[in-house]
Amino acid sequence: MKRARFTEEQIIAVLKEHEAGAKTADLARKHGISEATIYNWKAKFGGMDVSEAKRLKALEEENAKLKKLLAEQMLDAAALRELLSKKW
Repeated sequence: MKRARFTEEQIIAVLKEHEAGAKTADLARKHGISEATIYNWKAKFGGMDVSEAKRLKALEEENAKLKKLLAEQMLDAAALRELLSKKW
């Protein structure tokens, strides 16, 4: 699994600097990220507080787990259907 370089607190801090009027190029250079990353963060975390960003991350992780469980169940059901159709 890909490890994030920046925590939610750090991302929100960078975005607050950007909202305060710092230039995107300067922020990117200062924090060692690309300008596109700042814009992606702004699209995803823009206007959020740290607690909201943490909640979003937790919900995304839970959603990924649920999707995996659903895919496994659908695979099991398809295998059982195929097995039963061969018997009859």
